[in-house]
Amino acid sequence: MAAAASALKAQQSRMRVIAENIANAESTATTAGGQPYRRQLPVFQAREIDGATGVALAQVRPDMSDFRTEYDPSHPAANAEGYVTRPNVDTLIEAMDMREAQRAYEANLNVIETARAMETRTLDLLKK
Repeated sequence: MAAAASALKAQQSRMRVIAENIANAESTATTAGGQPYRRQLPVFQAREIDGATGVALAQVRPDMSDFRTEYDPSHPAANAEGYVTRPNVDTLIEAMDMREAQRAYEANLNVIETARAMETRTLDLLKK
C-alpha cells in the first residue's frame, strides 16, 4: 500500500505540472523579443518505501524543445521581424498526459482499496 500511496502522490504532482503547462499555453513574453513560458516536465525516481519500491517526483525540468513562432507584428511581444514567440506547449499532448496521469492515479487508488479489502477480509477470517 505504501508503494501505491507514493504513486498517488507522484501522479498528483504530475497533474499539477500539466495543469500549469495548460494554463500557460497561450502566454507570451512580457517584453518584445523575450522568451515565453517554457513547458515543464516531471521527472520521477524510484524510491525505497517500507521495504517496497515506490516512486517520487525527483524534479521538474524545462522542456528544451523549440518555441512556436507566429507572425503578428501588432502584438506587444513581437520581435523586430514581427514574430511572436509562443510557448512550446501543445494542449492536445498535455490533455493526453493529463488523462494518462488520471488513469494511473485511479489504478493506484484501486490497488489501495483492494489491499484494504483483503486485509479486512483476512482479519474477519482470523476472528472466526
